[in-house]
Amino acid sequence: MATHATPLDDALDELRESFRGTLVQTTDDGYDEARAIYNAMIDKRPALIAQCVDAADVVAAVTFAREQDLDLAVRSGGHNGPGLSLVEDGLVVDLSPMTGVQVDPDAKTVRVEPGCTWGDVDHATHAFGLATVSGIISTTGVGGLTLGGGHGYLSRRYGLTIDNLLGADVVLADGSLVHASEDEHSDLFWAIRGGGGNFGVVTCFEFQCHDVGTVVAGPLFWPLDDLEATMRWYREWLPQAPRDVYAFYLVAEVPGDPFPPDIHGENVCGLMWCLPEGDEAAAEPFLQEARDAADPLFEHVGAMPYPALQSMFDDLYPEGDQWYWKGDFVRDLTDEAIAAHEAHAVVPTPQSTMHLYPIDGAVHDVSEDATAWHYRDATWSMVIAGVDPDPANDDRITAWARDYWEAVHPHTAGGAYVNFMMEEGEDRVRATYGDNYERLQRVKAEYDPDNLFHVNQNVEPAK
Repeated sequence: MATHATPLDDALDELRESFRGTLVQTTDDGYDEARAIYNAMIDKRPALIAQCVDAADVVAAVTFAREQDLDLAVRSGGHNGPGLSLVEDGLVVDLSPMTGVQVDPDAKTVRVEPGCTWGDVDHATHAFGLATVSGIISTTGVGGLTLGGGHGYLSRRYGLTIDNLLGADVVLADGSLVHASEDEHSDLFWAIRGGGGNFGVVTCFEFQCHDVGTVVAGPLFWPLDDLEATMRWYREWLPQAPRDVYAFYLVAEVPGDPFPPDIHGENVCGLMWCLPEGDEAAAEPFLQEARDAADPLFEHVGAMPYPALQSMFDDLYPEGDQWYWKGDFVRDLTDEAIAAHEAHAVVPTPQSTMHLYPIDGAVHDVSEDATAWHYRDATWSMVIAGVDPDPANDDRITAWARDYWEAVHPHTAGGAYVNFMMEEGEDRVRATYGDNYERLQRVKAEYDPDNLFHVNQNVEPAK
């Protein structure tokens, strides 16, 4: 029996003629590898994965999805927790082949393509003694972290990742390519700084860099029995600490190597430090304050290159584990909140954890309506992450993360960092953007009125 080409087949043939990258379909060798993402709990089967090598490929892929009425997802590093970098039966615009980095050491800027990881950026900028604000795992993609806002070890000193974003090239839903900055498409520039992937596909970011070379960093652990005392100390200590002193609070289980065998498997609370650049003597008084709060079980803090700090968690959290996480912004650690933390802090698996990331200091210098990121008055961004390599433990890690979050959520600010959310519905998205939500809807209506970019923490266009 003869087979006949469908209109979609004809359109796909046309796409191939204008596409320089690789188009991967369900029957192609390498399809399963191409659809694999960081969170192995996600199992989606796109109809087509367009592995783009340049902006022209992105234009072609976006145009194809729009004209063929296909659901469209955008993938940068593939670290999105709920798997919104994939879409069932639709088209994935895969930016991972686009990995160019160009540093201007005189201007202290860096131009970054969206398939880069932060490890790629750190490698390039560190050669000039520079860095910009990013997360805490170097395998994280630049695109998703930036569009969600971005915070990390340098945030108390230099703000959010978006506060260091100077401009971006964006492919819009209609297939056009524009530059967004304070001077061009300023409304779009406002929206992409925290509004996620709702407005287009970024094909190049330009960031401001800062003089960062060697830092004093590393973990300090206390026995879990000291959680109440140390968290009470931490809530008073952090806001008055100098901006170049950073420490996020954690609960965890001590993994194996390189930690001493006698503490392997211990449930702990503690701090992950990033202290005055390269100066261990200047860091010592702050470390001593933490020691005075409670006797440490373990401490290993010293001078290291900034990229070494950025990659410290990479081996603990490789691609292919099962993940379920929940987040919230936190203004104050009340006694009731601390009691809730204490009640749920025994982790279910060795990789599961809770982190409280500081977002005060320079983050508070920017008004809440200056970018789409709303919670400029929060002190911490909290994540509760259930993680394990074994799918048999999915229910266990999910239940722990949900139960922990439900206990502490009443004591939080109400919204969450979009990069720490699962698919939690419109009300959570609205809570996250607060008073900025309606403006985001208006910008969405201007740049993506048909909501082509909806596979994300979606902001629907204003009617």
